[in-house]
Amino acid sequence: MFSKRLLTVALFLVLSTILTISLQAAPAKEIQTAEPFSGKVILDGLQSPWGMIWGPEGKLWITEREAKRVIEVNPVTGEKVTLVEIDEIKTGPQHEGLLGLALAPDFDSSKLVYLTYTYLNGDKELHKISSYKYDPKTKKLTDPKDIIAGIPAGSDHQGGRLVFGPDKMLYLSKGELGHNQGANRCKPNEAQRLPTADEVTKKDYSAYVGKVLRLKPDGSIPDDNPTIGGVRSHVFTVGHRNPQGLKFIGDLLFSVEQGPSTDDELNLLVSGGNYGWPLIAGYPDDQAYGFIDWSKVEGCDKIAPSVYIPADKPIVKETSHDRKDFKEPIRTFYTMPSNYNFQDAKFGQLAYLGWATIAPSSLDYYPPDGPIKAWQNSIIISSLKNGALYRVPLSADQKQAQGDIVKYFHTANRYRQVLVSPDGKSIYVITDKAGNMLDENGLPTQKPANPGSLLVFEYTGK
Repeated sequence: MFSKRLLTVALFLVLSTILTISLQAAPAKEIQTAEPFSGKVILDGLQSPWGMIWGPEGKLWITEREAKRVIEVNPVTGEKVTLVEIDEIKTGPQHEGLLGLALAPDFDSSKLVYLTYTYLNGDKELHKISSYKYDPKTKKLTDPKDIIAGIPAGSDHQGGRLVFGPDKMLYLSKGELGHNQGANRCKPNEAQRLPTADEVTKKDYSAYVGKVLRLKPDGSIPDDNPTIGGVRSHVFTVGHRNPQGLKFIGDLLFSVEQGPSTDDELNLLVSGGNYGWPLIAGYPDDQAYGFIDWSKVEGCDKIAPSVYIPADKPIVKETSHDRKDFKEPIRTFYTMPSNYNFQDAKFGQLAYLGWATIAPSSLDYYPPDGPIKAWQNSIIISSLKNGALYRVPLSADQKQAQGDIVKYFHTANRYRQVLVSPDGKSIYVITDKAGNMLDENGLPTQKPANPGSLLVFEYTGK
């Protein structure tokens, strides 16, 4: 009897040891990077992570676009908890699904979280913002309420970044759905179309594409929103292509947006400003970009899409627009000359990876008092094409870009969002699950080194 009891205890201890070992996190995979930084993978296996913010208790909150869920991640251990899964979300291969998220300015008391995503109404694809209530005991997001719904959506260029400003208003970046290019080339691009008074009254948001919107937390129109074209609506700025980054620095709102074959933009957004698209890309310089309204070209659906400007089609030059409301970017990545070769043979069918654009996907700010002195008072931009971060130094008043752009942490990945830690010592990056990018040798690849991952680059200097 005694020996049986000892055997049982011994077996229990062995099984407990095996279980304990199996539950321990595997050693973090190191990422090779230059001093004074080290890099590692905190978590992998994520289903297209898209948005990332600092949540309560020093945890990261991340949206997974394809998985339709929000997760909480311990940035040290990689331990994750699912906060909510949303069945109604419509997903797609690249631009559709669960996108940005933001905590209410009074989150400590209200526990309100705002999410934005695509959904279906019948067979119509649309975009909405909903609020959820966070329960810290159960670690769940519940009680969903639509804040605004019925914004047009589609297979391309959703935008989708969501932030609260110091004015306690909610800002949403909205793309123009990729109209006038590729598979959507015959659809009119409406980034310049303004909502009418009748549309606003009827809550018809069809003109809200290619815009940055400004809303009260309940979804209504702020009284101090700009009057544009004689109409006050949710529209804060117009003329955007695919703005995937929004960030307040003090009371200044910055955005990054993806250009066509030239001129990705870093913009300082001002109320009522017009940022040019699709009439102007970057600066009005008549270089490589010229506007063709394919929706008005006879037989558009029979013409193969191309980055070239056909000589026999009507081209509208950038300098032909005398727009007093036009706002130039504070920096572009990069302006291609009119004789630029967009079809470098070494990039094959993925020629766009060879262009000097970076496909910016987000931005964050590195403060003037951060421990990394070289980074102080800089905007940090993540790149999809190059799997890298780009640092843009700012002037003392933060209103201008100054100095050279510096590139960091290149890996064979698509960097979806960058987030600086509160102490400024760690730089977090989430990566796409799949897609096209440049490898370590600057050549095209479709095999990301760290698909669907949370990476961290840590400052090791003094």
